[in-house]
Amino acid sequence: MREKLVVIGGGAAGFFCAINAARLNPNLDVCILEKSNKLLAKVKVSGGGRCNTTHACFELPALVQKYPRGQNFLKKTFHWFNTTDTIEWFASRGVDLKTEADGRMFPASNDSQTIIDCLLKEADKYKVHVQIQTAVEKITVNNAGIFLVQTTNKTIEANYVCVATGGFPKAHQFEFITNLGHTIEAPVPSLFTFNMPGNPITELMGVSVSEAQVKIAGSKIMATGPLLITHWGMSGPAILKCSAWGARELANLGYAFTIRVNWIPTYAEQDLRTAWPLIRSEQGNAKIGGRNPFELPGRLWLHLLEVCGIDTGISWATLTAAAQNKLITALTAFECKVSGKTTFKDEFVTCGGIKLSEIDANTMQSKRIKGLYFAGEIMDIDGITGGFNFQNAWTSGWIAAKSIAEPKKND
Repeated sequence: MREKLVVIGGGAAGFFCAINAARLNPNLDVCILEKSNKLLAKVKVSGGGRCNTTHACFELPALVQKYPRGQNFLKKTFHWFNTTDTIEWFASRGVDLKTEADGRMFPASNDSQTIIDCLLKEADKYKVHVQIQTAVEKITVNNAGIFLVQTTNKTIEANYVCVATGGFPKAHQFEFITNLGHTIEAPVPSLFTFNMPGNPITELMGVSVSEAQVKIAGSKIMATGPLLITHWGMSGPAILKCSAWGARELANLGYAFTIRVNWIPTYAEQDLRTAWPLIRSEQGNAKIGGRNPFELPGRLWLHLLEVCGIDTGISWATLTAAAQNKLITALTAFECKVSGKTTFKDEFVTCGGIKLSEIDANTMQSKRIKGLYFAGEIMDIDGITGGFNFQNAWTSGWIAAKSIAEPKKND
């Protein structure tokens, strides 16, 4: 009788585990259970519909630094399957990835459907059974070590179970796993944007800066990168990085805190004060509203002048010392109060999940229950934006598949 693997979750990690396990062990009967009516939903919407498949970061020490949580665990997993392996895996199946200037990697087609089609084709090729609208309510293990996976309408027996459901926003949603004796690190949102209700800067919606430095006041959380002003506040990689690194700290603050933005991070505040006399002399009698020496978007420059109470019609030469000080501060330490957050598009990511000390990083198998595996964001691992969460999905899915496909190693 064929051994059976049940993969719970039809996302990136679940599919990667299922298709690789079926490929590596043709005698394995593999099925995927997905509670919704959509397969690979995050793959579809990632990167604006292009699928940010991974990131061109090939040195393992640098790669693990992109994950606010799980670094020591990932040092082991990435030795088994990393960015290079992801690129080669897809290339060998006719899907080439291209690298953008910021390191993000997308399918050359610029269409996430290319990745989805590749995974579905592999599932079909290796006869992986996929069941949608099938929610798992409970998992138990009988005296023979067989898993009984109870869904809404039936119970499935399995030799192996891989939980790849993605993260859950509420702790009670992990009960089907905690009932098996596993511990959960409490979930809180990770990738989110900052809301600034009532702040006049929201009138600049659509304005972006290619490089800004964002610091959370009163903490060590700081990030640099593109920043986008939206109708509710601020977004963009610099903000999302801060939200990832500060996930727990910002949750504890109730998402009410102050940020300081340096719009021209090539200058620290004191550096700008030192350089100011030269910058000012170079502008001479030009009107300050029409001469912006920092290459900031025009609307942002005029907003900063307005915040400082500086008349756009005066010349650089007549700028008072008091106004000068205000402008330097506005350029390098612009304060905004944050009150609330917004989930970043549909790419919901959680900080929290299965405690990593309860999982073997070399096999993805539970240290508590033989035959139970985990892959993807269900574990307490999350990366910053840029393809890193998908890389963890591919890596953990592949390791789990390899371990399951070689059952003799689990004895």
